[in-house]
Amino acid sequence: MHDAPAQHTHDVLLVEDDEVIRAATELGLTDHGFRVTAAADGLDGLRHFRERTPDIAVLDVMMPGLDGVSLARRIREESGVPVLLMSARCDPVDVVLGLEAGADDYVTKPFDVGVLVARLRALLRRAAPLTDRVTAREPLTVPGPPAAAPALRFGDLTFEAASLEVRRDGTPVSLTTVELKLLREFAASPGTVLTRDLLLERVWDYVWSGDTRVVDVSVQRLRAKIGRERIETVRGFGYKLRP
Repeated sequence: MHDAPAQHTHDVLLVEDDEVIRAATELGLTDHGFRVTAAADGLDGLRHFRERTPDIAVLDVMMPGLDGVSLARRIREESGVPVLLMSARCDPVDVVLGLEAGADDYVTKPFDVGVLVARLRALLRRAAPLTDRVTAREPLTVPGPPAAAPALRFGDLTFEAASLEVRRDGTPVSLTTVELKLLREFAASPGTVLTRDLLLERVWDYVWSGDTRVVDVSVQRLRAKIGRERIETVRGFGYKLRP
């Protein structure tokens, strides 16, 4: 009697030029139920991405030809697929460049496969339709008739909680899933300081204390779209939305 084959729930594009790391990572992801397409360089990775769009992409930063940051930028221009960067360097500049290029998260080498898998699953949960998850939490509306669902207004910023539409001075603002979730958390508690660890847990689904630079960079990107004065930094604690 043969064992039933493992179910592969998500397709992962893995782009890593180091053969040993690539093979070990591919094996670890496969053991955790992922179906992996591996590439040895950025150009080959881009080709695989275009031929068969994966559910998530895992990219090494330092690669010959097309590096991971450039590949992340190319992917983001074509798709909203979650992107996680891997790097042996943990310089804040490298992290910021990767996140600003459109990556959603990063891990530093060497890393534990279990941690990588947890982060991938968190990104995949985040990438699910945001409206599906909004209903599972308390509504972001002020008290009143359920059918009314008034928009939330903060100065020149309007947030439609039901439709997840954001406008600034009446002009639609395009936000990524991460930015929408950040704004949703801030809008739920205007004037309340939200710590970086709390935002990691609620927006990134990290229940452990992770590297909070991903929060800082994402808040910076959100500020650039809704107004830098709208989200205030509370030094030593976190951020709050100005009512």
